[in-house]
Amino acid sequence: MDGKGLARTAGALAGIKVVDLTRVLGGPYCTMVLSDHGAEVIKVEPPQGDEVRDWGPPFHEGDASYFIGVNRNKRAIALDIGKAEGKAILLKLLDGADVLIENFKPGSMEKWGLGYEDVLSKKFPGLIHCRISGFGPDGPLGGLPGYDAILQAMTGLMSVNGDQTTGPMRLGTAIVDMGTGLYSAIGILMALHERKSSGLGQYIDMTLYDCGMALLHPQAPNYFLNGSRPKGTGNPHPNLVPYDKYPTATCEIFIASGNNGQFRKLCELIGLPAMADDPRFANNGERNVNRAALTQALAAAFAKEDGKELALRLIRAGVPAGPVLAVDEATAAPHTAHREMVTELDWYRGIGTPIKFSRTQGGTRRPPPKFAQDGSAILEQLGYTADEIAALEQSGVVHTKRRV
Repeated sequence: MDGKGLARTAGALAGIKVVDLTRVLGGPYCTMVLSDHGAEVIKVEPPQGDEVRDWGPPFHEGDASYFIGVNRNKRAIALDIGKAEGKAILLKLLDGADVLIENFKPGSMEKWGLGYEDVLSKKFPGLIHCRISGFGPDGPLGGLPGYDAILQAMTGLMSVNGDQTTGPMRLGTAIVDMGTGLYSAIGILMALHERKSSGLGQYIDMTLYDCGMALLHPQAPNYFLNGSRPKGTGNPHPNLVPYDKYPTATCEIFIASGNNGQFRKLCELIGLPAMADDPRFANNGERNVNRAALTQALAAAFAKEDGKELALRLIRAGVPAGPVLAVDEATAAPHTAHREMVTELDWYRGIGTPIKFSRTQGGTRRPPPKFAQDGSAILEQLGYTADEIAALEQSGVVHTKRRV
């Protein structure tokens, strides 16, 4: 195959079979990570399809970029698992599968007679069942639906984003959904590792609520230690100075000086070595107290500098710095190409896998599937005849077109 960022091996997870009942973002992001590295992922969509196929523009042949961005390397089938025949097909898919991942409202699988404790763990003792939900099945908020922005608000993440002029702000990326997808992938891999010794699968209870809370660093540790409510500080770091965005003659740059040595080197490189000996800036504690004065001095020093050149000069000298780039600039950067972080195959273009192995390289294997693209082939592999497949389609158990 010709393209960029393509898989060069069968992958570290070759031989692992994942039945994916998730939709939207957290679950599909998790299974894309697994599929990038060789897991066989069968995406089972409801008759109406994964709703993010509609979350555009932009679109490619009817599918939104939102869907395209997290569903490569998967095969797709559409089933109504609320019907007995659909449930029977799902059980056939699970026979020999290693992982089931779903994000239905807690209790849905149990209602359909597919609960882990009562049914799946007994029928498939080696199966790992990962459920992603908003808040879990019980507790004060148990059973309620979860949405990224709402969880950003409820877990404190929004309160530490933005600054005193903006108030709490949503992070621009769906950090809770994607973080939950990553934590879920970690949990699944842990369970697969443990199964090697126990021979048993297990249930993994993943919630957006827990994962959002888990991302509160360093704000939660700061609060636990000093009892003071963390506030949104915008770009500046609450603990370190200088750690902020600064204007230059050509672009904005971000500097993240973490210690006194880096600060002294910064002062030398911008031609102000005496500033490192100023008592107001002598150590991080003093720089924190005198943050406004230091920010003003650095902005004045950078005013005539070429930002990209300055940032490169700083980071090469050991002072963490980088230009503030837009998405189009970042994806077109030479180092992005060198790291194969934009992947291409046929019409498909996406962000490549960040997990780089020395022997079992992963990557793109196939573009995201059209709705029910592989339904007939999957059913044939399960032993269904052409007549049986036609009957399942006729009865509305298997769908080839999205239900409106």
